[in-house]
Amino acid sequence: MRKGLILEGGAMRGLFTAGILDVMMENGIVYDGIVGVSAGAVFGCNYKSKQIGRVVRYNMKYCQDKRYCSIRSLLRTGNLYGADFCYRELPETLDIFDIKTYRENPVVFYAVCTDAETGKAVYRRIDRGNGEDLLWLRASASMPFVSRPVKIDGRFFLDGALADSIPLRFFEGIGYDKNVVVLTQPDSYRKPAHRSTRLLRHFVRRFPGLTEALSGRPAMYNETVQYIRRQEEKGAAFVFRPAESLDVGHMEKDPEKLHKVYLEGRRTAERRLGELKAYLEIQ
Repeated sequence: MRKGLILEGGAMRGLFTAGILDVMMENGIVYDGIVGVSAGAVFGCNYKSKQIGRVVRYNMKYCQDKRYCSIRSLLRTGNLYGADFCYRELPETLDIFDIKTYRENPVVFYAVCTDAETGKAVYRRIDRGNGEDLLWLRASASMPFVSRPVKIDGRFFLDGALADSIPLRFFEGIGYDKNVVVLTQPDSYRKPAHRSTRLLRHFVRRFPGLTEALSGRPAMYNETVQYIRRQEEKGAAFVFRPAESLDVGHMEKDPEKLHKVYLEGRRTAERRLGELKAYLEIQ
């Protein structure tokens, strides 16, 4: 039996995921592999580094800091979330990411990115937690229209959610047969058709391979959540999701709102902890 953990993105909705992850870490729940998309990757890597509380701590502390996330950063650098601050200063100095524990933890961690030229998903194994790995994590969370594509080894990458929002099938395909999925939208949510057609046309002129990924994302996402629901009903997956839409913005500046979403994640995990242990066959 191989236990997998699959983490959806969703920007600051990821604080719901952080609450669930902290409860699981506090209860000693161990997985063989983790795959995260966008916020699911940049927040989920703290599971491998075993840093309970780090995600909610730094988000509450820096959410109002213009270096972290701001329109000023977008206008000056092309990135809504400041790349240097988020992926260098924060993990290296302000709230240190535990690279040693990350490397020593045997759980396998993947980040999902989208190849900007092909529009296809890339599942990058993140083993060392160093500068190059943080570049892949940044790429996974680089939302279109508010982030510059990230160049790695001569290719450009963006938000993994464009190509594979919730990679349950990927984990099933590589041998994980006990999978826990953390969603950040309620069961009733379905993604609407893309409305920013002018932005879409401007963006894909440079990367025509993204046309299909961007325009087809709503249908892909909606089909994926239906598949997850079927797997859940068959007992082939265990799914956490919020009971209703989370009241938090993509660039939320209210630390109390972030904390509220985090606590909702904690309550959700605590309420279902017994079910989770039974599913994972943990005593």
